[in-house]
Amino acid sequence: MLWTRGNTRGKKIRMAQLNIRIDFESGSRFGPGKARLLEAIAAEGSIRKAATSLGMSYRRAWMLVKSIEKTLGAPVIVATSGGKKGGGAKLTKAGREVVARYRKIETKAAKAAAVELRALEKMTR
Repeated sequence: MLWTRGNTRGKKIRMAQLNIRIDFESGSRFGPGKARLLEAIAAEGSIRKAATSLGMSYRRAWMLVKSIEKTLGAPVIVATSGGKKGGGAKLTKAGREVVARYRKIETKAAKAAAVELRALEKMTR
């Protein structure tokens, strides 16, 4: 989650931010990168296009999707192969839910830490 102060003559000032990574007992993890990947797949309708938009290889994106699915024990995307329209991918209910829950955790944590983040930010000036 990126915090910015109000516009100052057209410039946004980057402030301290909190990044959440969830470490599961199994040793697997879910964090901002995997959440962004799933969101990009939903937005782009394609694993390849999502990977490109995030600056990663298709193989890396596919491996991350498989890692998420292994962690959840459920598919997070439904992929369709080529054909006239070239195939694509969309999130399953589990895929949408994991992103939504992660974003809720992130929002709640950021609100809870806002005062401390501002204090830390002041210390760095």
